[in-house]
Amino acid sequence: MKELSLSRFFTLLVGAMVAAATIAVTVHAADAVTTPSKMILKYSLAPGANSTAVTPVANVPVFVMGVQTTLGYRGVGQVSLLRISGSFLEWTGIESPALAVLTYGFSGTAGTHIVYLDFSHLVDIEVSTPNSFIIHNANSINQTGQVTMIW
Repeated sequence: MKELSLSRFFTLLVGAMVAAATIAVTVHAADAVTTPSKMILKYSLAPGANSTAVTPVANVPVFVMGVQTTLGYRGVGQVSLLRISGSFLEWTGIESPALAVLTYGFSGTAGTHIVYLDFSHLVDIEVSTPNSFIIHNANSINQTGQVTMIW
């Protein structure tokens, strides 16, 4: 009977040690993984129009992805973007088709192209100020879509 009790005691002891180790690892994992922040900007732009300026967070990598949903002009483009407060925006990413080529650069100058969002390369994200960007519609018709930022 004592052997059975001793065996049961050691089984419970090992189980408690495993539970304690699991809790310790879980607590550290919760510290290491955080929920990302995001911002969604839906747009409907008249010909030649710009969206309001969007200011990404500074000194943090920001993933900016956009979709153009207007029939005949659909597309998608994305960049990883860095804002150096008061100085410039810096980016690298992929343009929307037809020519899905790399886009990269840095600038604080208004109007500098960042990434195209549509198939025809008429709707793009551009630098607005050293701290912000806009969506610009160079098409002759109204364009709609969405830009999502994740950081």
